[in-house]
Amino acid sequence: MAIYIVCPNCKTEYSVKRKSCPKCGYVVKQNKTFRVSVSFHGKRIRQTVTGSNLQGAKEIEAKLKAELVSGEYYDRRQSRITFEQFVKEKYLPYAKDKKSYNREESLLRLWILPVIGSKTLSNISSLDVEKVKKEMMENGRAPRTVEYAIAVIRQVFNKAIEWGLHRGVNPAVKVKKPKKDNRRVRFLTRDEAEKLLSELKKRSIQVYEMAFLSLYTGMRFGEIANLTWQDINFKTGVITIKDPKNNTSRVAYLTRELKDLLINKRKREKPKKPKELVFHRNGKPYKQIPETFKTVVDKLGLNEGITDPRDKVVFHTLRHTFASWLAIQGTPIYTIKELMGHKSLAMTERYAHLIPDAKREAVEKLFKRVEKRESEEMEA
Repeated sequence: MAIYIVCPNCKTEYSVKRKSCPKCGYVVKQNKTFRVSVSFHGKRIRQTVTGSNLQGAKEIEAKLKAELVSGEYYDRRQSRITFEQFVKEKYLPYAKDKKSYNREESLLRLWILPVIGSKTLSNISSLDVEKVKKEMMENGRAPRTVEYAIAVIRQVFNKAIEWGLHRGVNPAVKVKKPKKDNRRVRFLTRDEAEKLLSELKKRSIQVYEMAFLSLYTGMRFGEIANLTWQDINFKTGVITIKDPKNNTSRVAYLTRELKDLLINKRKREKPKKPKELVFHRNGKPYKQIPETFKTVVDKLGLNEGITDPRDKVVFHTLRHTFASWLAIQGTPIYTIKELMGHKSLAMTERYAHLIPDAKREAVEKLFKRVEKRESEEMEA
């Protein structure tokens, strides 16, 4: 630790024991400027103290030393770092190994940085995060995507706080999630499903098989992409779905058609090990839905003129169709819940509003029974 006097004439720093500047000879009599230098475990801090005496400089020197030792020291200059600087220089290099890196980088680059990137960390408020949210919503981004963007901002600030680069509150904490019913309401008719599968089979046998499996088991794309041959028991006709989205393993049941499809696939590909993936691209697992699926959907015009994302046909529509067909044919809601792997019954109950004809039929059947009974009573 050391304290120096700063010469106001030539800016030379010299020992407080000297009466004049060793370079220019200037004598400072009052309103001295001191430079306090403190070091601890390789970290050095230099701070200028003006309008004080030597005793005041010593008190600041002791305070800095105590903050360094306790780990509570905060460099006020760090508050000048912009959100974009922190993201590019600190956060993204840290997040490079995260599975979600590509998505986070994309959200930051396309939506977050253009709105708040130029602002310093200390000057970003909840209102600024709301502006990001508003910008995304006005440009038609899905509520789930907007929610994820808010989560990314929250993570960035959490790291800034953890690394001592921000001492304020996290501005994303109090921003509410966008409220909108983002549940898909579109499911395929039998005719649409047959046309889709037929066209997929012409273009890619593997994409056809993946779509067939999802349509008749309700499996998610990620579950299909991670499926191995040892997960399929042809004797019992059961597929074990491990590590699904809700972290609770479940089973799917093989229909005769599905069993034949998978047996033929195994004969065709001849897997050497039970742990081999059922669906893969040159031995590598699928990371995203093959473009072939979207190409076929577009060719069939299934999304023509549709703007609401909930009404668009995507790969997940196959899973949604599986549940809808089950509900329409009168399958108990709890059975559908188990087959879909939903965590709560509330998630499954949404299928009630997708089958108005089935509900109407049930009411009509009830009315006919009452009508028949009354007629019989009158005849009696």
